[in-house]
Amino acid sequence: MKTNAIWLCVLLLILLCLSSCTLVESESKPLPVPSNVESLPSLEEWMQSAEYNLPSKEPIILGFSQLGTESAWRIANSTSIQDAAKESGITLIIKNAEQSQTKQFEAVRSFIKQKVDVIAIAPVVESGWDDILQEAKQAGIPVIIVDRSVDAKDTSLFVTTIGSDFYEEGVKAGKYIQDRLRNMPGTIRIAELQGTSGSTPSIQRGEGFRSILGDKAQILFSQSAPADFTENKGRQVMEGFLQVREEERPQVLFAHNDEMAFGAIQAIQDAGLKPGEDIIIVSVDGSRKALQSLADGQINAVVECNPLLGPQLMQATKEIMAGRTLPKRMVPREDIFTQESAKREMLNRKF
Repeated sequence: MKTNAIWLCVLLLILLCLSSCTLVESESKPLPVPSNVESLPSLEEWMQSAEYNLPSKEPIILGFSQLGTESAWRIANSTSIQDAAKESGITLIIKNAEQSQTKQFEAVRSFIKQKVDVIAIAPVVESGWDDILQEAKQAGIPVIIVDRSVDAKDTSLFVTTIGSDFYEEGVKAGKYIQDRLRNMPGTIRIAELQGTSGSTPSIQRGEGFRSILGDKAQILFSQSAPADFTENKGRQVMEGFLQVREEERPQVLFAHNDEMAFGAIQAIQDAGLKPGEDIIIVSVDGSRKALQSLADGQINAVVECNPLLGPQLMQATKEIMAGRTLPKRMVPREDIFTQESAKREMLNRKF
């Protein structure tokens, strides 16, 4: 009887150990994570997935270097990030660089000194980031690039980029112009309002737009001095484009964002012309004001660029802190709006 009791105790201990080991393995086993952007059905589905939408178990501090407040889009982007941080319980330290890369470097170094858990950067321009990103890596702080891109030679210096496909936005604008004016005789004279020189959206929207244009369409009006994504500079540059004879003036305007389009509309009206009729206008962003101008016929098409990246950034931050792998590039779903869809879409705008 004593021997049987001993064997029974041993058996119970073995069963208990097996049960404990199974529990630990179940809790610590990492969730399956897609290895590249192609394997993700969409960024939206990733955000809605129960296995990814997990609350953070430990306090997280995120340092975010925002590039500026140059437009309604940028303000909406900052607001989205602030609201999402509050909702997710992540402590956010945000610094406005006021369109200065130097100030962004200072912000990153201050985040390193404060020993934040993750750094996010919306870069003013693409180039010149290698050294500062290396400093963050040496400090053991992962970096997320938001909205725009960086052309760092070593892509291991940042974890992922969350933002729009600017090249595709340019392609959408080009296809609209191509379709809209396919029956117009002669060469189509196009004016282009570019954003900040060296910035990702300015470079890639221009490249995408040009990739669609054939011999029939020519960009005859561009500028050596960028309009910096602002309404005032958009008006000034457009005024210069209109200082030509009537038969030489642009028939189409491609504005790289809504703010520059608003300035151009004012310049066109000051010249005694009708925006949307005398000059076809396509802009990028999709603010409520732009969709109103679209519904009113002053703009002919608006390519969407989603600024509401806060939830995606917070979720990516939590994923990184949980030790999970993220795809190198994550792109939200976006559309192009015409006059027919503008009134309906205005009701959904948050900026």
